[in-house]
Amino acid sequence: MAGKKQFDMDTALDAAMVQFWRAGYADTSVDDLSRATGLNRSSLYSSFGDKDRLFLRCLDFYTARYGAAYDAALSSAASEPLAAVRAFFDVTLDRIADPELPDGCLIAQSAMAIPVLSQAVAAHTREAFGFQRARLRAALKAGRLTDEDADAFAEHTAAVNQSLAVMSRAGATPAQLLAIVGVSLDALGQALSAAGRA
Repeated sequence: MAGKKQFDMDTALDAAMVQFWRAGYADTSVDDLSRATGLNRSSLYSSFGDKDRLFLRCLDFYTARYGAAYDAALSSAASEPLAAVRAFFDVTLDRIADPELPDGCLIAQSAMAIPVLSQAVAAHTREAFGFQRARLRAALKAGRLTDEDADAFAEHTAAVNQSLAVMSRAGATPAQLLAIVGVSLDALGQALSAAGRA
């Protein structure tokens, strides 16, 4: 329509997501979001709602983007569980290594900020963590670990995955991150060997 500024919703969401990811929820103002997206305050509010609602949309956007990559990585878990978990970690390591993206992980960063988040945003962040554990649990059960081992390794792998993001933000080198992954893969490999699935 003439006189009305047109914009791509996904492009604006991506820009807002990166802003929240880079600075964190508490340190991102509506003015910061306006600058990042190129939208004025009224356009932001009319398109996305308040800051909390925009942040929830960004969390969903982030979760969908990387969730699809994690699902693809784990798709071979039934036949090659160790390779699938290695590919899962590679999604995170590749994201960390991408110079176009902020360090760390938006979900891990949000989890650390839960004390200052609204109840709705805190609950959504916890839910995103739950999706990660459930994704890993399903993959490891498909790899024929026992229920107990699949639950334990899902919790462990999700925790290590988030710690990679935190450590990268704190300056850990790629070699250090790979060494952390290696310890987890070695432990999983031993469990799979014991189950006859390595």
